[in-house]
Amino acid sequence: MADLVLQTVPLGTQWPTLDPFLFCVHHDDAYPAGDGRLAPAASLAGRQIGSDFSYQDGWSMYHGSSVPGFPSHPHRGFETITYVRRGLVDHADSLGAAARYGRGDTQWLTAGGGIVHAEMFPLLDTEAPNPLELFQIWLNLPAADKMVDAHFSMLWDADTPRVRADGVEVTVVAGAIGDHLPAPPPPSSYASRPEADVAVWHVRLDDGAEWSLPPASGPETARTLYHFAGSRLTVGGVDVDARTGVVVRSEVELPLLGGPGGSEVLVLQGRPIGEPVAQYGPFVMNDRAGIQQAFEDYQRTEFGGWPWDRSDPTHGDEPRRFARRADGSVEEAPVG
Repeated sequence: MADLVLQTVPLGTQWPTLDPFLFCVHHDDAYPAGDGRLAPAASLAGRQIGSDFSYQDGWSMYHGSSVPGFPSHPHRGFETITYVRRGLVDHADSLGAAARYGRGDTQWLTAGGGIVHAEMFPLLDTEAPNPLELFQIWLNLPAADKMVDAHFSMLWDADTPRVRADGVEVTVVAGAIGDHLPAPPPPSSYASRPEADVAVWHVRLDDGAEWSLPPASGPETARTLYHFAGSRLTVGGVDVDARTGVVVRSEVELPLLGGPGGSEVLVLQGRPIGEPVAQYGPFVMNDRAGIQQAFEDYQRTEFGGWPWDRSDPTHGDEPRRFARRADGSVEEAPVG
């Protein structure tokens, strides 16, 4: 079965991806108790505030100055998929929309022609630690959809399908597994095209547990496994160390075997878009002219402006999870 594994690569801070994906990062921060203002009740001495990726004491402030996270920044031409396993994220954007999500929820944002948003990590608990763990995945958009209207969908934890077998749990963020159908992605998402064959699955296997990934729609689909937790994972008969990416054949069933202490894997798959990619920071277009136009448009319009009174908005000290749309409608996280 060794021919099922095509390539392995060690995982650093940012994980390498294949078309149609652009980027993947795993944030796993052991934040301390909060100070009552959603910030860490801890000294920030020794951190480069505004750009702290130090992981000092097991956590980073990122671009936050008081609350950790990523204050207002623009995007154009691609999608972000933010799957949060622990902790909370406060979203605010240039359309005037807001959300608080986490604890198993996913936000799927199609930036399209342009949006500015903030992603802050509020530390609500003042008596105990506030761990945060999330994956952020960047999915490209085809040229025909790069300028669609911005839109986000909330895939709430209670509505997220999970495949459970002996010692196995698979969280189905995108891409059906059998009759386990996730909520649909945004309407102009590349993943909304059936032929795109996009899937995002989180697989957890106990020590010695076995499970097989179902075949993709065909050999054109690119499939990568990211073994991010556990000492060892067996993929198609090949032993894979911790923190290793594995490119595999997608058109056949792929057996997995959990290693000592259990294994966790993020699976990304999709049919390549196959178009030129020009990327500069938060803009992803097809050529340099498209990037230049993105800069000019942002400088001129700020993608609708920033309707908030600060660059790092947060949404209070209540743990309620919700999404408030630009039209004022409110969507509450369902109770599981």
